[in-house]
Amino acid sequence: MIALFFLLSAIIVGLDQWLKFWIVSNFELGDVQTLIDHVFSLTYIRNTGAAWSILEGKMTFFTIITVVAVIVVTYLLIRHRKSSIWFRLGLSFILAGAIGNFIDRLRLGYVVDMFQLDFINFPIFNIADMSLVIGVLLIFIYALVDDEVKGK
Repeated sequence: MIALFFLLSAIIVGLDQWLKFWIVSNFELGDVQTLIDHVFSLTYIRNTGAAWSILEGKMTFFTIITVVAVIVVTYLLIRHRKSSIWFRLGLSFILAGAIGNFIDRLRLGYVVDMFQLDFINFPIFNIADMSLVIGVLLIFIYALVDDEVKGK
């Protein structure tokens, strides 16, 4: 059963890398393609930092943090293989997000981002970023449900 969670992570990483490849192949840096007027666009940018470009250019830092995160998340997935589905799904999404952006940093020296929300001032992001956020939300749900089950 644990293999399904690693498979889910691999599928998300595959989708992330495929879309990034497609964007780089079909867009010039900075190109914008509006999908829904004033709501959503595809915009090709290169990010050498984290969200909002914080810690820009700190590749060694991101490498160390990502390697540690992947090791810890993998350990937790294996150790808690019979835990809540919410917890295991959350870990799978976090693992996928970390690996997806790590591949870019190793291969390109930056992360390819493309999703832009036009109705709000928000950083441009990618599938790996969404995966990280979804993973954290799923673990948050697990924490709420687990507390309810235990009657806390």
